[in-house]
Formats: sequence, C-alpha cells, structure tokens
Amino acid sequence: MESTIIKSRNFNASFGSNHVVKNVNIDIPRNQVVAVMGPSGCGKTTYLRCINRMHELIPGATSNGEMTINNDNIYEMHPIFVRQKIGMVFQRPNPFPNLSIYDNVIAGYKLNGVKLPKADRDRIVEHSLTRVALWNEVKDSLTKKGSFLSGGQQQRLCIARAVAMEPEVLLFDEPTSALDPISTSTVEELFHELKVNYTLIIVTHNMQQAARVSDKTAFFYLGELVEYDETKIMFTNPKDNRTQNYITGRFS
Repeated sequence: MESTIIKSRNFNASFGSNHVVKNVNIDIPRNQVVAVMGPSGCGKTTYLRCINRMHELIPGATSNGEMTINNDNIYEMHPIFVRQKIGMVFQRPNPFPNLSIYDNVIAGYKLNGVKLPKADRDRIVEHSLTRVALWNEVKDSLTKKGSFLSGGQQQRLCIARAVAMEPEVLLFDEPTSALDPISTSTVEELFHELKVNYTLIIVTHNMQQAARVSDKTAFFYLGELVEYDETKIMFTNPKDNRTQNYITGRFS
C-alpha cells in the first residue's frame, strides 16, 4: 500500500481578488512521479509554488486550507525548513552565473549559513552530481562557471543543487520546456531514477511527457482539480468530459 507524503485538503490560493486555486484535495504518494497538467492559467504552477511556500513571496498572494508533508502542516513550519524538505527546479535552467559548478551544487548550504568541512562539501558535490548523471561529464571542470554548461547540463546542475539539500520532495515547473529533445530525454530518464529516493511533482504542458514519466496525473482546469488518477487511466479512460476534451485536443 502506497503512503502519502504531501496532502492538500480544501486548499485555495489567490492573487488579490483573483481566486486561482480552488478547493483542491489531493494525496501525493511517496516515491512516485505525479504530473500536473492543464491549459495555461489553470492554477497548476500556483498550486506547485504553494507546496513549498513560494506563492506567498508574491505581493498580494494569499492561501488557505490544509497542506501537509508527512502529516505536518507546511504552513506552520519555518519557510526555510519547508524549502529544505521540498526542493524546486524551475522552467529555465538558472545556475548562479558567477559561481563555479562546485559552488552551485552546495549553494543551498551557504545561503542557509551552514558551514561544512571540505571533505563533507566534496562528498555532497560528488554524490549530488552523480545522482543527476552529471559527475562524469563535469568532474574535471568543477571550478568552471555553471553557465558554461549546455542547457541540458545546466538543468541537471540545478537538479543537483536541489538534491544536495537532501529533500524528500522535488518540484519541477515545466523543467524541459527550454531544452532540446535530446536534453529533454536525458532529464526524463533522470526522473525515473530520482523517484527511488524522492517524490517528484512535475507541472507540464506536454501531455506526452506526462504520459511518459508519471505514475499519477492530476488535471487542473480553471483553478479546480478536475480529475486525479493513475496516469494510464487518465489517458485511456478519463472519468470527466473536460479531461477527455483536453487530452483529445478539443481545447488547450
């Protein structure tokens, strides 16, 4: 029986008077890949950003309802602690341009004022880059700037930066939309390997990607969670006509 790691109950999010996430109830199972799909403006990215409390960084943003990790209320924790448990990778690769590959990986520790012996830093860097299948490509270039890497390598470096903090959950917001097909394929393969150690929640516009990489899929429309089920069921036998219409391209 699968265990739940992230749970939302009657969860809402707004920007001022604009109600963008409406009464969402969802259980995210541990060590699985969950895709969140839906048309632009449907609330999926806002919902994702609520999970690690990045939504509240935007002026006028509010939320209410229950969001938990391991049954602990995320909104009663310190945000820094939340973001250590729940890492995030963004749409465009964003390594810190003035930092080396090495320093990019351990940037989270420095930003949080955690001082580590060099041996620990070395171990974390090698372990994190190995986890994202990047170590062999960059082990002789660790002092070079992260911005020298290709787009696909930069995105894997950003995933390594998130992994370095030993989170339990990794959030991805359209993580391959800025990448070429070969780099996209490499990152998608990585998702299958990462779920052994982490829970992955991936917002994507790409229905084919959702079908390829996820165990479960959630479909958002106009701020509501319309349907949530095993990916195979969602794509072959959806229960809601709106899901069917989206999957068959009747609206996008």
